[in-house]
Amino acid sequence: MSQTAPQGASALHSLAQFDDRSFFEKALAHGLAHGLIDTTKLDAIALEAPKGMVQIARYFGSEFLRPELEKARERLVNLVSLALEIHSDGDLHQAAVALREHSLLSRSKAGADLLKALIAMPQSSHFGMHESGGFTDEHIPQLAKWSLRSAADYRAELAKRQQVANVVDAALHLAEALGTDRDDLDDSGRDAEAVIRTALLALSLGHTQMPDWVAFEKMVQQLRKKFTGGTTGRSTGKAAARKTVDAAARSVALPLPKSLPARLHASVDAVRLSVESDLPKIFESALPARKLFDQTPAFMGRYFWVEDALNEVDHFERAASAVWHKATGGHSDDSSLLTLFLCVAAGGPHKTLLSAQGAAALVRKLRKNGLQAQAAQAFIADHAPDTHRSDYLEMWQAFLLDLEPLLASDHRSAPNDTLSLLRRECNVAD
Repeated sequence: MSQTAPQGASALHSLAQFDDRSFFEKALAHGLAHGLIDTTKLDAIALEAPKGMVQIARYFGSEFLRPELEKARERLVNLVSLALEIHSDGDLHQAAVALREHSLLSRSKAGADLLKALIAMPQSSHFGMHESGGFTDEHIPQLAKWSLRSAADYRAELAKRQQVANVVDAALHLAEALGTDRDDLDDSGRDAEAVIRTALLALSLGHTQMPDWVAFEKMVQQLRKKFTGGTTGRSTGKAAARKTVDAAARSVALPLPKSLPARLHASVDAVRLSVESDLPKIFESALPARKLFDQTPAFMGRYFWVEDALNEVDHFERAASAVWHKATGGHSDDSSLLTLFLCVAAGGPHKTLLSAQGAAALVRKLRKNGLQAQAAQAFIADHAPDTHRSDYLEMWQAFLLDLEPLLASDHRSAPNDTLSLLRRECNVAD
């Protein structure tokens, strides 16, 4: 007996713990057992229940079909149970008091309101994929499904969506601190975490505006220069380079704005860890910013910049103009430009004037290694002023018609003929 008694007690305890009644039924039974709910209140509940079933059946379909009414009864019990369990945090005494103090229909509405608020919360942290207008008629099919789910399902979904909502709210807060509003983020369709990562980097450098691509590229260059001393990409030893990169990453402070609500700190901190893990890769990579952040799979979509096509075009044109001016030295005559194009096609230094020895050496190099005509065409296309680009390409093509046959010729006079062509068409000092 001494051995079987504990087993019997355990079995009774298990039976007591197992109770598949709805939380509404449990709260009602608790209220009746403890004198919290009297017969008058019980009668009121009995009168309200049919009304609530009809209202729910009408809302989701038809109150004239028996299957719809049966489902409405299940929904009514679920909605009331949800409101009582969530608001009382599972305390049957508090739930019974709430059932006594409020009507059944009000508890049903409270449960529906909980679900509507849940459904209106974002499921994705991508801007543009969630409408911020709250619950609408389009969400009714979702409400129909959720009205038949358990409080445990509700809690699990709420926790998941709350995490997403916090990330979105944190991104909005940081973006607003850097002068970017919700509409800009929605138009971008980028992930909230990408916005947070860029904002943290921008704030660490003292920026006051969310960067467009041009500013983002400069920001990356600033980070690399400031925290690596310009050593990125140099052929230093692997161990030394790694130590430099790790030290640089550790030295980067990613502060949170003082105005950031405390409830969002955990969400931003989680993203901040991902930025800290990215920093060594950013520092040690020799790739240009555009190729790293917009063409490398590991970084594509991971950071955010404001789309400003006009500014990018202006920046590109200014950069192209600077390269062109440096390469030409301000010369615009045909001979100087053909000399420059020929040097580009030979893969040598940019020059607009060749010495006699330099011209002869260039001819030997071209005959030995070949002519990269496409390199010169690409240089013209990328850097020549718009108004003259087509003219320069045409001039280069006309020059090639004379040059390429000479370079391909095995005739003894071909080298001298090529040099004569350069003296006639290019800038060759006597």
